[in-house]
Amino acid sequence: MAAATTAASASVVEVPTAHINHPTEPTSTSSNNVPIPPGDRSTSNQTPLGTYSQGTGLTVEALERWDRPRINRYRLAAIFFAFFNFGMNDGSYGALVPYIEADYGLSYTVTSLVFLSPFAGYTLAAFFSDRLHLLFGRRGIALLAPSCKVVAYVVIATHPPYPAVVAILALAGLGNGLVEAAWNAWIGTLAHTNQLLGLLHGFYGLGATISPLISTTMITKANLGWWTFFWLMAGSLAVEIFSGSAAFWSETGAKYTDVNRADGEDKGMTRQALRQKVTWICAVFLLCYVGLEVSLGGWVVNFMIRVRKGEPFSSGMTATGFWLGITVGRVVLGFVTPKLGERLAVSVYLLFSVGFELIFWLVPQFIVSAVAVSFLGFFIGPIFPSTVIAVTKLLPSEMHVAAIGFSAAIGGGGAAV
Repeated sequence: MAAATTAASASVVEVPTAHINHPTEPTSTSSNNVPIPPGDRSTSNQTPLGTYSQGTGLTVEALERWDRPRINRYRLAAIFFAFFNFGMNDGSYGALVPYIEADYGLSYTVTSLVFLSPFAGYTLAAFFSDRLHLLFGRRGIALLAPSCKVVAYVVIATHPPYPAVVAILALAGLGNGLVEAAWNAWIGTLAHTNQLLGLLHGFYGLGATISPLISTTMITKANLGWWTFFWLMAGSLAVEIFSGSAAFWSETGAKYTDVNRADGEDKGMTRQALRQKVTWICAVFLLCYVGLEVSLGGWVVNFMIRVRKGEPFSSGMTATGFWLGITVGRVVLGFVTPKLGERLAVSVYLLFSVGFELIFWLVPQFIVSAVAVSFLGFFIGPIFPSTVIAVTKLLPSEMHVAAIGFSAAIGGGGAAV
């Protein structure tokens, strides 16, 4: 990295004007002594690829991109696949809940424990994610997070008693919490964060879209037990372990410490992040958001079967429509959000979401409800990545993992509620 910076500093480069410092304007200085333009303070929270001088008194800070250095291409592909698996996990609950309820003879309340249990794992991830980064780096996260989920899925695939299912889902929650904190924070260090986070969470939505389709087909068409779906999940996660560890193999704990701890010491970033008002505001916001998202995705199939009197297969497809809406919304609106600004964009998306939620609730027709829930997914989709962007802009980079991990954990509490 240092060699690349030295070589690049002697050359003339063409960069967006948003990253150019004019000497006549007042500037502040980031932790690595790179001047920051008055209108672009957020770049201090991102990883610079190098500092370039054009010989005219202008200083340019270049950020790592998705394709620079070259290894980032493989890393991005690996974490896209990780979020695809993440979405497969979350999207499966809505389709599987009716069959879990019938299989074990449970009430709504007892069945809902499958949403509460992962919250315990998310909470552990929130408090230990930063420490695990310091000890093992991103390579360790790429190995540990999917391994936790593989163990959980293999246990569930053996069709154990229901209390064992609830208990082991906490381990899956730990894996998902580590994934969410680590890879959201890493993408937050790259250029074009809005678009890349939109794509990242779009892959989450894609996994959540495919998951109900696959699980419903396995159960209703192939007459397989609901638990057999988790053998498929375990196999997919085995691929994730290989791809993620290979892509981040050089990202050790020592390297993470060098980049994120200027003095090489552990400053208790989780505690520092919890002292920031931004962390708590985003956490409470995500508590409400994730509660809405998971409630809809997790219970829409039951609602369509029992209230809208739909067939099991067609009702299962409404969950697919909801997650497909989230996928398309995150990808498409990920390019709209930076043009409007996160604050205005999220306000507009919330207004549309309220409208489609009212249609879904008040119009008692199966087709209308199915279409409305798909559009609802479209407009709530980009809200989560926009919140992550707000965190990465408002907090220093060394707090990103701790702050995002904590916010995601509290958001997981919304699913439990």
